[in-house]
This record gives sequence, C-alpha cells and structure tokens, in this order.
Amino acid sequence: MFVDVAVAKVPKYPWQVSGDTLEMIERPHGGVSFVLADGQGHGPAAKYLSHLVATKAVSLLADGVRDGAAGRATHDFLYAYRQGKVSADLTIVSVDLASKTIVLSRNSACPLLVSTNNELRLIDEASQPIGVYARTKPSVTELPLSEGLAVIVISDGVLEAGERYGQRLDLVSAVRALLTPSPSAQSIADALLAQAVALDKNMPQDDASVLVLCTRPAYGEETTRRLHVSFPIWRPVRS
Repeated sequence: MFVDVAVAKVPKYPWQVSGDTLEMIERPHGGVSFVLADGQGHGPAAKYLSHLVATKAVSLLADGVRDGAAGRATHDFLYAYRQGKVSADLTIVSVDLASKTIVLSRNSACPLLVSTNNELRLIDEASQPIGVYARTKPSVTELPLSEGLAVIVISDGVLEAGERYGQRLDLVSAVRALLTPSPSAQSIADALLAQAVALDKNMPQDDASVLVLCTRPAYGEETTRRLHVSFPIWRPVRS
C-alpha cells in the first residue's frame, strides 16, 4: 500500500502570511503525523500562534505521545500560556503503522471528510478549539488503514468561503466530484482550494488550507519516500 498526502493553502487577502500552519513528523513506532493549526485572527500574530501550537503538538508526537493525549496536552499548554485568552483550531491526521490505522484527532468546528469504499461521510461531531475552556479535549476517530481511503481536512477559510457573497461551498458535493477511482491527493487539494478561493472572488476572506491523504495499492516493491514542497516568495511592494 502507498500513502499520498498533499496540502494547498492561501492566506487571507491581502496578507502575505497565512495564520494556518502545517507540520509533519515521523512517528517513533512507525508512520507519519500531519498537524494543521489555525491560529485566532490573521497575519503575523495568527501565524505565531498557529506555529506555537503546531510545533508543540509535533514535539509531543515525536516523543511517542498518543494523538488524543497530544491534543489535550497542546490545549493545556496554550490555555496556561495565554490564560485562556486565545484560541486555535488543531487537527492531527496520523498514519499509525503500529496499530495499522488512520487516527484523526480534531479540535475544530470544521468537519473532516472520509471516503471509504466509494462512500463519502462527514465527521462533524461537536468539537471545540483549544486554548479557551479548561477541560477541552479532541474528538478522535480511528479508521482501519486500507486501500482506497481518502481523508480531507479543511480550515475555516474553506468552510466559510463565499459566505460574504451569499454562496457557500457545498463541501460534500465538491469533494464527491473530485474523488476519481485513483484520486491524486494534490489534485483534490488544489481543486478544492481553487473552488473556495473562486467563491471569495479570488480575495480569500480567511486563511484557507486543505490537507488530503489518500491510500492506493503499491506498484511493485516501492520503498522510496518522497516529499515535494512548493511555495511562493513575495517581494516587498515598492511605492
């Protein structure tokens, strides 16, 4: 089996820095975890907050802390550090080779979408952001690691895209249309983000991120792991 993961993200217009942070860490007992944090607000302050949260979570995961416990500990850290005055959404997606499962840990109002056996479902149980309420805990879902699985994670910039113009994204319909028999994680992430940005008239009203994980059969004895990163560098605007 092979796992493909891709991310596409844009900042709120007209900021040049996104308040969403994505981190990846290899798990000590096998597998990989992806952490998406969405800091309260926009711009550099939100980036500082989301980076603080994401790096705290990956450091715990790197030490072998289980996903749900890592989410709780990251909340406790932020709650103590900022006295309950700031919040952040935190989602952890893990390929756990020790248990042969996909673990989804969510502290966010944004739903997750999971496709298995051509059946698409929302994971949208009530969940609070971290950092504000003393006893906040994540909503945790564990799925068997199997071929043909797709997981789509979004931030609120995607969920609420188009709201200002009276036309929000139909998330389930949009994702269903993108799920081909052999979906590409990058093509799904790019297309879903593009639809969200288009609904905001190409001026995103919030930091928007899409994380996609897909599994597929391995072709032969594939052993090489690959990571590809692409991001723009903005030049300062001269007056």
